Amino acid sequence: MSASEPVKVVILDREFHVACTPEERSGLLAAARHLDERMREMRESSRTLGVDRIAILAALNFCHELLEMRSRESNVDQALAEKLQAINLKLERAFAPSLQ
Repeated sequence: MSASEPVKVVILDREFHVACTPEERSGLLAAARHLDERMREMRESSRTLGVDRIAILAALNFCHELLEMRSRESNVDQALAEKLQAINLKLERAFAPSLQ
């Protein structure tokens, strides 16, 4: 694994230096851009929110989205497992007479 290097990201006009490997750099920059966009949208929709409150609400929204995606993924995995089990059972039944 490569050594970490500081990468400059700008979020709501504030500069942050975050250490990451060269392989992680593009993902970090994309995440920072996405966070900056979301936080700007939140700031524009309600001028009374402070930066700290915007950051917490953005983090809360991202966590909610992540948990929803994990739940949907889990449901898809469960449905796939059930379908594979049904197919396996059909195959076992189809080949059972020839095994006897």
